Amino acid sequence: MTTRLRELYAGNARETNLLFFMLAAFLLIYFLPAGTARFDNAVLEAVRLTHWYAQEHVILCLLPAFLIAGAMSTYISQGAVMRYLGPEASKPVAFSVASVSGTLLAVCSCTVLPLFGGIYKRGAGLGAAIAFLYSGPAINIMAVVVTAKVLGAEIGIARAVGAILFALVIGTLMHLIYRREEARRVVKNTRGFGGDGTDKPMSAIVTFFALMIGVLVFANWAAADSAAWMRIYQWKWQITALLSAALAGLLIWRWHWPATRLLMLAAVIGATAVIVPGVPELPFAIGIAGLMIISALREQDREWALQSWDFAKQILPLLLAGVFVAGFALGRPGHEGIIPSEWVAVAVGDNTLASTVIASVLGALMYFSTLTEVPIVDALMGSGMGKGPALALLLAGPALSLPNMLVIRTILGTQKTLVYCALVVVMATISGFIYGNWW
Repeated sequence: MTTRLRELYAGNARETNLLFFMLAAFLLIYFLPAGTARFDNAVLEAVRLTHWYAQEHVILCLLPAFLIAGAMSTYISQGAVMRYLGPEASKPVAFSVASVSGTLLAVCSCTVLPLFGGIYKRGAGLGAAIAFLYSGPAINIMAVVVTAKVLGAEIGIARAVGAILFALVIGTLMHLIYRREEARRVVKNTRGFGGDGTDKPMSAIVTFFALMIGVLVFANWAAADSAAWMRIYQWKWQITALLSAALAGLLIWRWHWPATRLLMLAAVIGATAVIVPGVPELPFAIGIAGLMIISALREQDREWALQSWDFAKQILPLLLAGVFVAGFALGRPGHEGIIPSEWVAVAVGDNTLASTVIASVLGALMYFSTLTEVPIVDALMGSGMGKGPALALLLAGPALSLPNMLVIRTILGTQKTLVYCALVVVMATISGFIYGNWW
């Protein structure tokens, strides 16, 4: 009788929840301000931002990031990860390695996610993984240089110092808050853990990842005012092709992949590049797809393709949904979403605590691709934004975004994600407030 009552109660609860959901969805659709200029423009901005993101970031940023993350889960020794980045590793060593690793990647808050998921899944401690997650988009050297050049040396130095301290402090705090859970995770990760999981020598593994990271970095090399930077930009695809050829050679030599298949793939890529020279993303995508097909056909390397696919299906839908919502709310850089830009300019127009908090929260919700935060902050400062809120936006914005938060939640869970986001916002607020009232 008691079981029957429980079943009836559970069934009624499900039906009630469904009714409320349907009613809420109906009321939302019924009262949508469709036809008004502000709403229609916000919808268009959401579509345009998602379209731009798909064109500029999915193929060149995310696909190689999924490849690298899948390779991390397949070929990197769990013992090495536990030794240098694990919960019981030396904290100065772990956090230093994580921060330096992130610094080498000129990636945005979304591209770093598959890499973060890869090292965390392999056994990296929460603190070290979080330090890597923050440092990847926040501390890359070119972003700091461009910030100093465009916004002034003092704010560039403040950003560099603040970002390095953030990575270390937030990683340490996350480790301390969840140290008991991390201790249980150590026990779980070490149970049944035997060999390294790969028969490849360390030199081959390091070269393998260095080449893939090189492809990721140079394929996304952006134009800039620096003469040296522009020279590299003009040769970015030639450099990317050379790195890809070196990767293919390594796969033939150390991974024993059949040379004929890789030569056929290279021929298809080369022919596509010649036939469609104005769309370099197409041969790039063909190369990645070809690698995954060859990997999937080889029993000893099939796990690489499976792990990469797992990251893609977990992360990509949430990122696109998050970018759409962010575009609807705030629009693209230089364009307006549902929230008027003048509201933002007024809200962050001085160095008060309230303005700095608003700048930190907006920065955490907005999506910035690599280096785009600098011209946005420059425009806001031209409209009267205080230096304190500007620094807060620079510290919170590149490391967080709405799509970024949605994906982190699937990896860490709701509670850890909220704690991490809160730590970033609070520290960005404190740093911006102190900076704004000192200068």
